[in-house]
Amino acid sequence: MKKTAIILMFITIISKLFGFGREIALSYIYGASNISDAYLISITIPSVVFGFVSIGIGAGFIPIFSEVMEKKGENEANYFTNNVINFILIVSTVIVIIGILFTKDIVKLFASGFDESTLLLASQYTRISLFSIYFAGLITIFKNFLQVKNKYIITALIGMPLNLIVLISILLSASSSKTILAIGYLVAVASQLVFLIPAIKESGYKYKLSIDFKNDEIIKLGHIAFPIILGVSVNEINKLVDRTIASRIAIGGISSLNYAHMLNGFVQGIFVISIITVVFPIISKLAVQNEFSKLKKTISESIVSIGFIIAPITIGSMMFSGQIVRILFGRGAFDNTAISMTSNALFFYSIGMIGFSLRDILSRAFYSLQDTKTPMINAAIGMILNIVLNLILSRYLGIGGLALATSISALFTTLLLFISLRKKIGPFGMKQISISFLKILFASLVMGGLAKLSFNYLTASLSQNLSLLMAIVVGAVSYFVIIYFMKIEDVDVIVGAIKKKFGKRSI
Repeated sequence: MKKTAIILMFITIISKLFGFGREIALSYIYGASNISDAYLISITIPSVVFGFVSIGIGAGFIPIFSEVMEKKGENEANYFTNNVINFILIVSTVIVIIGILFTKDIVKLFASGFDESTLLLASQYTRISLFSIYFAGLITIFKNFLQVKNKYIITALIGMPLNLIVLISILLSASSSKTILAIGYLVAVASQLVFLIPAIKESGYKYKLSIDFKNDEIIKLGHIAFPIILGVSVNEINKLVDRTIASRIAIGGISSLNYAHMLNGFVQGIFVISIITVVFPIISKLAVQNEFSKLKKTISESIVSIGFIIAPITIGSMMFSGQIVRILFGRGAFDNTAISMTSNALFFYSIGMIGFSLRDILSRAFYSLQDTKTPMINAAIGMILNIVLNLILSRYLGIGGLALATSISALFTTLLLFISLRKKIGPFGMKQISISFLKILFASLVMGGLAKLSFNYLTASLSQNLSLLMAIVVGAVSYFVIIYFMKIEDVDVIVGAIKKKFGKRSI
């Protein structure tokens, strides 16, 4: 599991670097402006409108597919997959038609603070990007299908064509029609599906134009997916409220919030999603086989592994939020106002980074047990808390207040999920997890202090950018040295595996 997760992390890093390239290009050419706001809303709407449906069905797909494979064989599993795909296509068609008919009203719902020209531009982009829903739904199912078949690498690689095509479309739009932004996004999403097709065929899947709404597995998927859909839609409502308030706070508010969220998501995408991608199919199979002792151990190891990675990044992001934003985006049309808003949001998003990460792995633990109701209830509580805090904190902290509200609600719902999971499966090593987390937190704080001292010392003779990079190196080295001598069980396993791998190479 750990070896596969590490490989996925390396692939995801490369993919995310392309993603950074596209965001840097967008910030350089358009800054935090009405054009970037309109574009970002246009690609947010399809993911929000349909995203919660695809995520709900996707999260329910793996446990049921694993169960069908185990009990009925591959033919029945493929029949189930065909049913799901055709259902997705029907739902996509309905959503696209409604979206095209009421585009302007939908954009107003997502960004009520837009002036008329920005609203018209966002509506134009959205009518094009809505068609990406077809591809996004199919990609979700086929990614899960391939992951169950242990084909993790190909599913991790699809971010590369997406980011590369979006980057090219942003660059082309600077010297031609701005509509290329939306067209480029649509082509980019479609390219992901094309990229997966060879692996899908190789796995023995054949598409058939048939759907059986009375199929037992489809009915069961509906029962599992519905609470997930409600839970995910709650998270999307949070995003909607965030962006609506951001559009009222300042021009470019949506863009600044997006850039900060993207930096936060960069960490999630590389490390957390890589771990979850490997862990979810494993714990789903363990749940079907009633191997609960192994399931608990896998969940516990995953939690500590995520903490080991995320805790130092959280401290570093908080301490150097301004410098990070400046070195990545501080050029072209991205002025000091945009830097200030974005770094402020990044600081407050960083507070909840561990909450976002652990919430995802804990939710998957419930999904593997085919319990989707508990995460849904927790998400609803988090939504209410987030909206209340949004209204309060945005008055005092502006864009940063929206990010802080999101972080607080994520931490709170994560705590609730921990409590609920222990009630459901019994003790799963919380004492050992807590001890490991305290050690990791101590090492992270020491790392942060040394990195900050190094940065302050180096800026006296070097540029800020070079000083930041060297301070990061000092922090990383000190963190790993401290962790090594602290003897954290799950971390020692990772270190041992690395030693073993390099030991073999040297023979």
